[in-house]
Amino acid sequence: MLLVCDSGSTKADWKYQPDGEHFLSTRGFNPFYHDHEFIIAELSASPLRDIANQVTNLFFYGAGCSSPERNAIVHRALQQFFKNAKILVEHDILGAAIATNFDAEGITCIIGTGSNSCHYDGKNWSQVVPALGYLLGDEASGSYLGKRLLADYLYHLLPAGVEAELNEKYVLSKEIIFHNAYQEPHVNVYFASFARVLSNHLHEPYVQEVVKEGFRRFFHVHVMRYPNVHSIPVHFVGSIAHHFGPLLDEVMAELNLRKGKVLKKPVHELYRYFRERLQ
Repeated sequence: MLLVCDSGSTKADWKYQPDGEHFLSTRGFNPFYHDHEFIIAELSASPLRDIANQVTNLFFYGAGCSSPERNAIVHRALQQFFKNAKILVEHDILGAAIATNFDAEGITCIIGTGSNSCHYDGKNWSQVVPALGYLLGDEASGSYLGKRLLADYLYHLLPAGVEAELNEKYVLSKEIIFHNAYQEPHVNVYFASFARVLSNHLHEPYVQEVVKEGFRRFFHVHVMRYPNVHSIPVHFVGSIAHHFGPLLDEVMAELNLRKGKVLKKPVHELYRYFRERLQ
């Protein structure tokens, strides 16, 4: 059985049959934040336990799988769980590039909990600058927008409607935000969980400017650095690119960029790619 996974820091999407019924999600596995025991515990608590021994080929593309040492953390846990499988563990940016381009050339961007980009020539991927993570980078991502939203909440800079929704849906105070930001693990996921509030207020000038500023920063730092950026499509993967599509279009028009695919869940295209090549 073929099993394909696209994993971010927040959520992992798994697909193991061509029809839509055989698709499920678990918590994401990022070896920068999650160890072997965490991965095994999450897998064991998921419906994947029912098919583990049937899997013969597993392609796993994950956030944080950026070096042989990091990949080994995930690979060892997956091999322990899927005992009969031949397993490949690679960076999620390569998975996104394959899902959006297949064998063609293009630029692929991930804008979800975090953000990243690469150039793909149909076989190999390359970067001009690295992704720096939520403390130094992750421009335009859910963690980037959520961090800005919480800061402006504490600064009393939010429009009334945005602030009202935050107060209605969350229990927030300076002490609670500081505790989660500075003392709890997985801060990037905590920040990103607030980005959905912005998507409910796209009519607000504040929201439009905050989101477009993030996109402009992302394009300036990452996308515009590729030498042939105006001659090939720019593709996107991730929830932020999906939910804030109209604002993304505006910024791309400003920069004269050609928009390609926008995939909220690239695992479906990844599965199709490998199914066709393993037949």
